[in-house]
Order: sequence, then structure tokens, then C-alpha cells
Amino acid sequence: MNQLFQIARKEFAAFFSSPIAFIFFGAFLAVTLFVFFWVETFFARNIADVRPVFAWMPVLLIFLTAAITMRMWSEERRSGTLEFLLTSPVPPWQLVLGKFFACLVLVGVTLLLTLPLPITVAFIGNLDWGPVFGGYLATLFLAAAYIAIGLFVSARSDNQIISLIVTSLLCGLFYLLGSDALTGLFGNRSSELLQLLGTGSRFESITRGVIDLRDLYYYLSLVGIFLALNVFSLERLRWAGNPSNRRHRQWGVITSLLVTNFIVGNLWLQPVGWARADITQGNIYSISDATRNYLAQLREPLLIRGYFSAQTHPLLAPLVPRLHDLLEEYAVAGKGRVRVEFIDPLENPELEQEAGQKYGIRPVPFQTASKYQAAVVNSYFDILIKYGDQYETLGFRDLIEIKAQSEADLDVELRNPEYDITRTIKKVLFAYQGAGQLFENITRPVTFKGYISPGDRLPQQLAELRQGLDETLAELQKEAGNRLKVEIKDPDADGGILAKKIESEYGFRPMAVGLFDPGTFWFYMLLESGDQIVPVPLPETLDTASLKRSIDTALKRFSKGFLKTVAVYTPPGAPQHGMPGGGKRFNWLQEKLREEHTVRSSDLKTGRVPADADLLLVVAPESLDEKQLFAVDQFLMEGGTVVLSTSPFDVSMQWALSASPHESGLEQWLEHNGITFRKAMVLDPQNTAFPIPVQRNLGGFIVQETQMVSYPYFVDIREQGMEQESGISAGLNQVTMNWASPIVIDKARNNARRVIPLLHSSEESWVSASTGIQPDFRTYGQLGFAREGEAGKQLLGVVIEGRFDSFFKDKPSPLLEQKEAGEKPEEGTNEEDEKEPLITRVIDKSPESGRIILFSSNSFLGDNTLELASAALRTRYLNPVQLVENAIDWSLEERGLLSIRGRGHFSRTLEPLDRDAQQFWEYLNYALALLGLAVVWLLRRIARQRAQRYYRTVLNEGRA
Repeated sequence: MNQLFQIARKEFAAFFSSPIAFIFFGAFLAVTLFVFFWVETFFARNIADVRPVFAWMPVLLIFLTAAITMRMWSEERRSGTLEFLLTSPVPPWQLVLGKFFACLVLVGVTLLLTLPLPITVAFIGNLDWGPVFGGYLATLFLAAAYIAIGLFVSARSDNQIISLIVTSLLCGLFYLLGSDALTGLFGNRSSELLQLLGTGSRFESITRGVIDLRDLYYYLSLVGIFLALNVFSLERLRWAGNPSNRRHRQWGVITSLLVTNFIVGNLWLQPVGWARADITQGNIYSISDATRNYLAQLREPLLIRGYFSAQTHPLLAPLVPRLHDLLEEYAVAGKGRVRVEFIDPLENPELEQEAGQKYGIRPVPFQTASKYQAAVVNSYFDILIKYGDQYETLGFRDLIEIKAQSEADLDVELRNPEYDITRTIKKVLFAYQGAGQLFENITRPVTFKGYISPGDRLPQQLAELRQGLDETLAELQKEAGNRLKVEIKDPDADGGILAKKIESEYGFRPMAVGLFDPGTFWFYMLLESGDQIVPVPLPETLDTASLKRSIDTALKRFSKGFLKTVAVYTPPGAPQHGMPGGGKRFNWLQEKLREEHTVRSSDLKTGRVPADADLLLVVAPESLDEKQLFAVDQFLMEGGTVVLSTSPFDVSMQWALSASPHESGLEQWLEHNGITFRKAMVLDPQNTAFPIPVQRNLGGFIVQETQMVSYPYFVDIREQGMEQESGISAGLNQVTMNWASPIVIDKARNNARRVIPLLHSSEESWVSASTGIQPDFRTYGQLGFAREGEAGKQLLGVVIEGRFDSFFKDKPSPLLEQKEAGEKPEEGTNEEDEKEPLITRVIDKSPESGRIILFSSNSFLGDNTLELASAALRTRYLNPVQLVENAIDWSLEERGLLSIRGRGHFSRTLEPLDRDAQQFWEYLNYALALLGLAVVWLLRRIARQRAQRYYRTVLNEGRA
């Protein structure tokens, strides 16, 4: 080993005896920095990673390793020193390994000089160090393979140029085998085989942050094969001119066995999929515990079938193997309960017909273009998930995310495949269970408590409903066994003691048919299990079927095995004349909610929230009347969660930016619950850019272009401004609040409630009551607006949880007031129904589960705003929608998907930097690269001086 070390040391020092090492360092750093900051436009990408450093590494290393290995043996042969080495007592394998490690150490030193890049990114963004470590590890292994190839080629020729060319061609061939350019010409199976043989495709797998034993062994096998061939080629040079003998044949057999074993080792390890380590933050490429929990709930086989065409779009083709590997992990995690299939419908007409007719899966025409022709390819890129008689499909639009660097440069990645697949599994699982036994997933006993007057005191409709209630409860008890208990009491039976108790604890008070009807009665229902209390709303149509649905909906709140229902209020109106600002649209929001929940649209004009709603979402409310406000209030009193997106200002983007005061109808209700808004909007120097049209005069021609400008009303909230403990911000390190107003919490009124501040602006933000929101850059510089008042962070999102008193406490129901006033019935209401007595009630107090979640913007969830942000980022921007989804999942205690959603890979962005700051960090990296070269030069000089002193000492001792 000492001889091996001396050889490696001598060869490494030889690099510095000439400018070779510094040329290598300089070329490597120059290309790396140029690619990182200019070709890949790091700051324009706005992603906190160092993928651009490693994206070009497989190609860059081909030429650099060929350059440093071309002389290793060729120079020895040309100068005639090879014969001396082969006749020395040092074995050839030590000579080969010494040169190999010298080249590898040189590459390692070069990689050390690039460390300022990831350190820089870590300073200006939340960098995941797992892929960085994986990238450097993959680079060393790839360099080792290329060096072994280069040494073998160099040993075969005494011409350095020939060695350089042949090494480059051979390394390029290995890279080309797994490249998209070649795999796109073949089907999926052939493409997967080629990717297993390609150095570049293996490299990409490790740089993602997944260290797979199969990938590492692949590189080691290349090193072993070509180093063995190198040693064998040197041995053959020693035999040159001698007759063949037994020893020569033994060398040939041993070398062949070594090469064969290295190749077979790859085949043997290929099925070993468990030998991998996901070193990314949050293990985003591994099946999570939440997914395993959903799979553990399966009682019947779950089918996951991938429909992938052999010929598809070249940007989608590399994603197929990753989906294949992920779905295989689902099969393993399912422990026999998950069946995974992969088919090409174009090769199987029967399955293609079934996919189209039964599941609605049809090929998508993709337009492709090559150097020679343009073509349209009809291709499948779909996943079917089926459980029992329930099924859902995921198309390519559901699975991928596109980020456009330019019109011709698109980056296509899987968005968050585990989340997309698991949420679909959850949807079909819960839908199937919802059609089955209600009590299968209710683990604790539930008590039905009815506070109901005797039949002779009830109106006729409620008296009939009382009989239907007994029948319904009997059926449910038979189905539930001992998991449902029933208690029905008359609150007035004990002299009113129980009536006072339930009025104090639950806010229940006597009901009446009309405002002037002296007769009162009780008809309240609730379900209780442990500390959880869920009131059962009285159905709008007083029939047994509706009552059964109300009870079932309340029971489902005690179970985690059913799809939850979200009632959504959006303002009336539609886009006008095709203008983007003519109306408020929230289609993106509702589409995303439907992926996980049942969505019920409601205008609340009946004074009631849909009976099956588990949560109420009110977006940008406009002038809610008393009945609509009553619906919101009573849903909260029933222990529900109300999510609100509202503010005192409305913004129009039609023709020009303009803001105006806005009345939601919720102002007094919010103030009653201890929440108010400042009549102002927040401006923040930490903001998201806003695209505005700018005209330029070029030689008399007016050119209109869109420029991204700083816009303080688009408050850019980063992790420092987000509450982290609850999990509502999971998967988000940035969200934009557009034209938001500060929230003020009355601490006295909310003293007994839990208050969770969700979102804050930065410390440098300020507020303005002005409705002039058009920037003036000439007057106010880069921000476009004047700073007003004191700077400080502002509350823009909050959760308040606990007991609330009704806004209508000690007031008659607005529904009764409508009836007594003789208002016209709603359109479509039957006149005979209007003759029936209107029965309603007012709950004065909510249980502890009551919850208000407030976001102080009317616009941040709108399609127009999200489209603007998407255009600026060149990818679909849905962070505000994800924030609301998180809040809904958190409220409905669907924490499993909440944890998976936080594992997305497109969530890491840079801190907002102006042009001067960007140039500072870029020039700093250039300076650090030069400093690194200077340090290496200084160390080399010190080493040479020490060596010279050592040789002088030895020489003097010899003379003495």
C-alpha cells in the first residue's frame, strides 16, 4: 500500500509540475459558473437548488477526464519509460491504481472549489442539502468510471490526441445510451433497458437525492471492468514477442471472469429495489407513513394500472420509469392488497377499448418536432386507480408540472406523484366505504342526545318527524351494535333544570313556529363521543330521509373513512365582455378542492348551509344579507369551521388597476367575534413581481413588451412569516397575499379562545388607506409608492378556535321574520310549501370545536390573480390554493395528506433579491473561484519548497 500511495502522490504532483492542473481547474470552474449563472439563468429560475451545476456534469466530465487521462500511459509509451515501469518490481495493478487515484483526487479537489455555489444558495434560499450531497457523490463515481475508461484507452496508444478522441467517444457512447435523445426512439421497455446502461440516467437518479446501491454498483462495475482491462493490456505488453503459455492464458481467464462478474452483478442487483437511501429533506422520494396508513385500510384488492405508450412526447418519456418505480413501491407497501399493472393500450386493442369506454381514458395527441420533420403522436400517459366499484383516473396534466425557462426551453417534472396518487387512493377508498357500513371506521361509542318536547307540543310536521326519528335511530342502533347509544329527554320535564343546562352549555333555546306564536317547544339533536360534540342540524325539508342524511353526516365527523363535503360560497357574477377583470372567477380553487373533497356550491340565500357540509368556505363575499349571515353564523354555532377570504377593499383589473371600498356583509359579525380590519392595505418591499405592459420607442416604432416590476401590494410571505407548528403551511415556503388588509384581534373577546396567527408580512411593511394602487416609478423610485407611517409586520391570516356566542343571540331568527313579513318566496318554491309553517331555530352558543379561519384578501384565490402569478413564474402557481387546502385538511383532521403535500419538490424558492443583490452574489462566486485557485497555487508552491528542502538535506547528507 505504501508503494501505491507513493505512485499516486508522484502522479498527482506531476499534474502541478506543468500548467495542466490549473488549466483543468480553470476550465472546470469557468464552464460551471457560466452554465450556472448564464445558461441555466439561476436567478430567473428562482429555485433554491444547485441542479444546474450537475445537469451538465456528465457531458463536461467526458472532455475533462479525457484531457487528464490522455497522457497517463500514452506519454509513458512515447517517452519509453513504460518498459522501465513494467520491468520494475512494482506490480502493474499498483501502477494502474496509483494513476487512477491521482486523477480521481484531482477531480475531487476541483469539486471542492465549487462548494461556494451551494453555500451561496443556502444563504439566499432554503437549500435541501440531500440532493447536493448526492450530486457530489454521483460526480465522483461518474468521474471514476470515465477515468477508468480513459486510462484503458491511454494504455492502448502512444498518441495523446488519439487517446483524447477515443476516450471522449467511448464515454460519450455510454452517456448517449441513457439519454433522452436515444431512448425517445424506442418503446418503454427498450428505453428502460437503455437507461440502465447509460451513465447519464444513473447520474440523474443520484442527483435527485436518492442513493441506490444499484446505481453505485453500476459505476463501480465500470471502474472494475476497465481497470481490469487496463492491467491486462499492460501484462500483454510485457509478453509482447513471447510465445503464449499457461500464465498468459490464466491472465486472460481471470480478466474475463472479473469482467463477467462485474456485469452479472448488475443483473443480480437489479431486482433489489429496497437497497436505497432517500437523503432529501422530508424523504420526498420514498413512500410516506401516511400513504402506508391509507393502504392499511384496504379490505379488498386495489388496482393501480398505468397506461403508457411506447411512443410519447420526449419530455414525458423520462418520467415513465420514475412512475414505474414509485408504483412498484405502492405494490410492496400494500403487502398483497395492491396490484400494479403497466400496459400499452396501442398494443392491446381490447384494453384500449375498455380504457376508453369504461374509464374515459383516451390518447392525447402530442406534437413533436425533430431536425427533419414535425409529427403528431397519439399517446397514453394515464394512471387508473380502482377499488371495488369506485375508480378515478390521473392524466398527464394531473401528474406533471411545467416550468418555462423560455418559449423553447421547457422543464417538465413530476409535480408530487405520491401526493397525487395517494389522494386518489383516499378518494376511491372513502367513496367505497361511504357506500358501505357507516360504523366500520367509528372506533369509539357515540351517544345520540335528543332534547325534544312531547308530541302534543310539537307542530304537526315535527311530530311526524319525531316518529321518523325513532325509526331511523332503531335502524342505526341495529347497524352499530353497541357503538351507538340513544338518549332522548324533554328539557321541561324536570321543572326546566335541563332546559337551563343545555341553554348554558350548548346555546339551545326554545323554538317557535312564528314570531307571535306563544307556544314554544324543543327539538335539538347532537352526537357526543368523548370530548367531541357534533350538533345535528334540523333538515330544511322536514322528512325522514333528510333527517337520516343529517344524522349520517354528523356521524361521519367521528370517522376518518369518508369523503368530507365542503360547501363553497363565491360571489355572483361572471366575466364581462371577455375581460379578465370583469368578474370574479374561482375555477382553479374549486377544481383543486374537488380532487379531495365533495364540493357543494351554495349562495346561502335560504339561510342554511347544505346539510351534508362538513366545512364552509366563503370566498370574497359581497353584501351578504341577513339570511346569508344567519347561515354562516349558525354553521359556526353547530361546531363547524368557517373559512373566510375577505377584506375591506375590492380591486378591479379591467382597463386599469383600481381599488374601491368593499362591503362583505360580514363586518359586524366579525367584530362581534373579536375580529376587525384596518381600513387600509399592506405594502411590503418583500413582494412578488407584477407583469405590466411597457411601451418603448425604437427608431420611431412603438414596441410594447411586458416587464416584471416590484409591486408592494403583492405581499410575498416567506417561511419566517408563516406559522409552522400547526401544519397549515406544510409544503409552502412562499405565498402571495394580494391587496391584503391588516387583521386586528380583540384580545379581550378572544381571551378564552385559541388564536393562531397564520400569516404575517415582513418587518419592513407598511399600510396605506389610499385606493390609488397604480405604481408611479418616476416619482417614488423602484417601489412605485411612498412609504407611510411606521413599518412593522401585519397580521394577514389567523385561526380562532373555541366557543363563540351567536350574533343572533336573544334575537328572532331572520327566517321567521321573513315569513311574518310576507316576503315573496324564492324562485322555484312551491306555493303549497309556503303555506306550511316555517320551523327554524337559533343556537346561541357553539361547542369548543367552533373555528374561524380568516385570510384578509378578496383576490388572492381568484383565477385572474393566479394566472398573473403563473405568467410571471412561467409555471402554474397554486400556493394560495394549497394554503386553503391545508387549512381545510387541518380543520377536518385529514392530517395524512397534509404531511404528503409538504413533500413537493417545487416548493423551494429564493429570497426576493433586487438586481444589485443578484450581481453581488454572482460576482462573489467568481471571486471565491479565483481565491480557490490562488489557495491551490499557494499550497502547490509550499509543497514544492518543502520537497526542495528535503532533497537538499538528502543531498548534503550523502555528500557528508
